[in-house]
Amino acid sequence: MHFEGIHHVTCITGDAPGNVDFYTRVLGLRLVKKTVNQDDPTVYHLFYADERGSAGADMTFFEYPGARRGRAGAGMVHTVVWRVASEEALDFWERRLADENVSTSREAGRLRFVDPEGIGIELAVVETDDEPLVAESPDIPREHALQGFDGVRAFAADPERSARLLQDALGFDAQGGGTYEVRGDTRGGFYAYDPAPADRGVGGAGTVHHVAFASTMEEHEAWRERAREHGLSPTPVIDRFYFRSIYFREPSGVLFEIATIGPGFATDEPQETLGERLSLPPDFEHLRERIEPVLTPIRNPREDWARTR
Repeated sequence: MHFEGIHHVTCITGDAPGNVDFYTRVLGLRLVKKTVNQDDPTVYHLFYADERGSAGADMTFFEYPGARRGRAGAGMVHTVVWRVASEEALDFWERRLADENVSTSREAGRLRFVDPEGIGIELAVVETDDEPLVAESPDIPREHALQGFDGVRAFAADPERSARLLQDALGFDAQGGGTYEVRGDTRGGFYAYDPAPADRGVGGAGTVHHVAFASTMEEHEAWRERAREHGLSPTPVIDRFYFRSIYFREPSGVLFEIATIGPGFATDEPQETLGERLSLPPDFEHLRERIEPVLTPIRNPREDWARTR
């Protein structure tokens, strides 16, 4: 068994309106699902992805309004790497981010910056046969758009503690230098370690909560059994309605999720209008009148775009 690359990356924000603006208007992703944290339905769970809401291009956020700023440390993902098509695409993003007063650093094939709350983001020119996962945006040419995840980078104090598990249990392919390829039949990416900073990590706004790897529905239970056989403590399979999930911490401390490809975000709303209303899984629908008034009002820039087309 092999994972089909990264399924999604889930982060924390203290500012849902600003978060929506940055990831949709500035970065050109589509808000494909506006729902709630199923473990705490008083707060948003926002999903940004390509036009179809595909696994492999799905950056998600829990909103805790006014949450203190966090800091990545050992056992935490610190950078999310997205693919782009060319150096010309990096030229475009360098100019666009400068116009938004976002500082960047550039080297051959790579452009680095942080989001408004401090999450590290890297755009990388990647040659691959993987399908480009692209969202439509009125002022971002398709040839320059983000094309889905290439990988994530995490801090680890002793990455060798994780090596056997990643390779023997999870099927990661060691590439050297603390980097592993995660590739299935249709898609792949990487997972990598960097030396941990001296300061302890602190969860909060601007930090990554967990990284999820993509499993077929048929193999999902087998992944849970494999994790258990290798001494981990995976959760039971949790039905998130849009996908099914298993969670555990790998030995370096990073929280992993194994999430299924499907049923998908169009399960409860049409593909054409994904993310335009608050979607609640059936087990939460009876709480709508209590939930909606306490959620932060947000405006999807795509609503204005749709009216001007």
